[in-house]
Amino acid sequence: MRYGVVLFTSDRGITPSAAARAAEEAGFASFAVPEHTHIPVRRDAAHPGTGTGELPDDRYLRTLDPWVALATAASVTERITLCTAVALPTEHDPIALAKTIATLDHLSGGRVKLGAGFGWNTDELADHGVPGNRRRTALREYLAAMRALWTQEEASYDGEFVRFGPSWAWPKPGPIPVVLGAGGTDRNLAWIARHADGWMTTPADRDIGERARQLRKLWDEAGRDGTPEVIALAGKPKPDLLAEWAEAGVTEVLFGLPDAPADVVTGYLGKLAGTVGVTPG
Repeated sequence: MRYGVVLFTSDRGITPSAAARAAEEAGFASFAVPEHTHIPVRRDAAHPGTGTGELPDDRYLRTLDPWVALATAASVTERITLCTAVALPTEHDPIALAKTIATLDHLSGGRVKLGAGFGWNTDELADHGVPGNRRRTALREYLAAMRALWTQEEASYDGEFVRFGPSWAWPKPGPIPVVLGAGGTDRNLAWIARHADGWMTTPADRDIGERARQLRKLWDEAGRDGTPEVIALAGKPKPDLLAEWAEAGVTEVLFGLPDAPADVVTGYLGKLAGTVGVTPG
């Protein structure tokens, strides 16, 4: 089981490049950032954590662009996986986003992993032309279209939300891993078994081991090769819980970093590395 970190980026505190470099130097396997293009002031969508329109953290208003953030991280690191936790692909033009991700993967030496979400903030999605009740279909089409651009010499796609004729687009990174960041419901796990390469949990998920076993069962029933990746978001490292997750087949754990100055974050990384047993190099 690998260990990584996620920085809820903002225009304050440590920069993504400094955090990623410190995480790599401490021995962590992955570095992740989230995405919100904007937060409409007036919203009908409730935050999944608060259950109301109230946001738990003002960083939602200040989130940096994930792909620019990861590009700066790529330029100062060599090994660490560059991930999103999570990105919102349907808030972009899929052809342009496929190019952005392919370029980052190419320039980073194949280190990109796409954590993607349906998007809880349906008001935010609506501003991008995505109806809230169609966001699952939209994400499925966006991922399929981008995969076509990443793997096919003459790519094309014909769907409800994405449509383009035979086209050339390089670089060809191949099948970039895609994990769905969503609650571990029966419906979401079934969606992952059909359309993604793995599952990224939410902070609200419980019984992650049992959910991971259910996902593997659905994966096999769908005729998929191999096993799905399972990335668990964790709070404080609890040895017993980490051992339980490892036994259940969790492949990676992401720990949140504080939104704080660089010296505070690097100090936290050193303590976290010692607790979970990762070592430099």
